[in-house]
Amino acid sequence: MPDGPTVRRRRLGAELRRLRDGQGMKLDEVANHLGLVASTLSRIETGKAPIRTRYLNDLLDLYEITDPGVRRVLVDMGREGHRKGWWSDYDDVLPSGFDVYVGLEAEARELRAYEANFVHGLLQTRDYATAILRGLHPRDSDEQIQRAVDLRLQRQRKLDEEPPLDLWLILDEGAIRRQVGGTEVMRGQLEHLLRAGAWPHVTLQVMAFEEGSHAGIVGPFTILRFDPADPDVAYTEGMAGSVYLEKDREVRACTEAFDRLRASAMSPETSMALIETVHSQLRE
Repeated sequence: MPDGPTVRRRRLGAELRRLRDGQGMKLDEVANHLGLVASTLSRIETGKAPIRTRYLNDLLDLYEITDPGVRRVLVDMGREGHRKGWWSDYDDVLPSGFDVYVGLEAEARELRAYEANFVHGLLQTRDYATAILRGLHPRDSDEQIQRAVDLRLQRQRKLDEEPPLDLWLILDEGAIRRQVGGTEVMRGQLEHLLRAGAWPHVTLQVMAFEEGSHAGIVGPFTILRFDPADPDVAYTEGMAGSVYLEKDREVRACTEAFDRLRASAMSPETSMALIETVHSQLRE
């Protein structure tokens, strides 16, 4: 799969940050030089926002990059970073800041996630996703809900690509027992989990209630992994918004927490057996 705009922006941002550090310049100093606020330059350096060619050329002048070949590569990366991903068609229903996550997910090679309250979006059925979103956004119209559901299902294409996304998902037991949307919807969702658990690129585990306190007790999180040239990103969200963790120590802490969760959760085989049991207990 060719590099998408999110990867291009991340690579360019990392290089611009390296060049700034090499000049011994502070973020606000460079932002003032460009006539930008520091937060805008920070978003550019972390790959969360594209950069205009004029600002990019001013930065390269400031950082004394005179090699025409190097400048051309960086300017091309900047232009590629302005390309719109498929998710831009859903801007009207994308939560603020979530476009960054969808872009990262679309270009990730591996995804490791712990979900506490409901099934992860990449494995939700249409009916289950509709019920979840209606509960979260009761004031949205039917059209808005269905567009948000369509966005969620479009994200699932990652699991059908070649090669497919390597997904390792740990669900809290509450996520498979909570009857989102009612019995019929939940039966369909559990049947989908049983099918997905058999896919070679999906590993599914359940964290049993009886485990008590564990490494994910503070809430759900996701770790996205890319090609070796691009650093991993950890992501979490809540009522206060989205948080992206990109510093090595932060991502490493999340990775270690996920490893502890894998060790504490039921094995994939036992997890599938529990899902089958919960499914059979639901009334027709």
